[in-house]
Amino acid sequence: MDGASHSTPTRAFTVLVTAPALAPSGAALLADAGCHVLYLSADGEAGDADLTRLLATVAVDAIISRTAMLTAAQLGSCPTLRVVCKHGVGVSNIDVAAASALGIPVCVTPGANAQSVAELTWGLIFAAARRIAWMDGELRAGRWSRAQDGLQLQGRTLGLVGLGDVGQRVARVALALGMPVVAFDPARRTLPAGLEGVHLLAAIDDVVRAADVLSLHVPLNAATRGLMHAERIGRMPRGAVLINTARGEVVDEPALIAALQSGHLFAAGLDTMATEPLPAHSPLLSLPQVVLSPHVGGSTPAALDAMASGAARTVLAALTQGRIDPACCVNPQVLSLSSCRAMP
Repeated sequence: MDGASHSTPTRAFTVLVTAPALAPSGAALLADAGCHVLYLSADGEAGDADLTRLLATVAVDAIISRTAMLTAAQLGSCPTLRVVCKHGVGVSNIDVAAASALGIPVCVTPGANAQSVAELTWGLIFAAARRIAWMDGELRAGRWSRAQDGLQLQGRTLGLVGLGDVGQRVARVALALGMPVVAFDPARRTLPAGLEGVHLLAAIDDVVRAADVLSLHVPLNAATRGLMHAERIGRMPRGAVLINTARGEVVDEPALIAALQSGHLFAAGLDTMATEPLPAHSPLLSLPQVVLSPHVGGSTPAALDAMASGAARTVLAALTQGRIDPACCVNPQVLSLSSCRAMP
């Protein structure tokens, strides 16, 4: 699905981006195809109202979805809508069931941000294990606080919940560091090439009990919401580290806070939280053993460019050729229906 394969449409397709901007590579592909591109100008309630209005009043052909919620009512209000593509891989903000009922394929851009998320995962692991953020704060406050209780990672077991594009990259670094790696992924029966040193376990709790560092790499859905509940967090070894670059709702946040306050867990590194932006009163902010980042794992310029171009190619292939790659579609059953809107 390269850019050269897209001819200029006979009419200007309208593509709605649910954000104020799209990275240059994606915007250029849409412009070259003669598309009329609309952007949301605001976030929060104002952005939601703008999105609702546009879908109800403008003949939108495709949506490139960022973080704004796409509800059943919004999707149903736009009879011209033929395809939705997530700028990333998490579709918890899209009512996929409603889209399926309407015959609208929902696609993702797998792997586009995986390297950036994996690198931030390791940034959080190192920072949490060695208390880097706390020591930086101490020095800036004029205190020479030489923490000497950090964790050396070599020889400690890394547990991965989810062994997709991100998890595989995280695993390769761990193996290079001399960390044993165990993983659980219900969708995977065999190990990918190059990961023969990883032990694929049959149950999530086997990984949880073994992991000195536990890193989460799963989508948010009915099966994973609250996956790391209080009882499961309690099964982690005393002094373990929990890392979450997936979705905040995967972790029972009060249970995590309690485990950190009691000393059961040594530290946590979180790029995602149950409520975003993180409320000013969140106990996470007062815990020195927690390292936080504002959901930016996949937000480097390189990742944003890759997601934007991937999403643009996907919607252009659908609009100009009626072509959807089933491997990138989260509701592929729609593609075989006569009511599928992506078909020309």
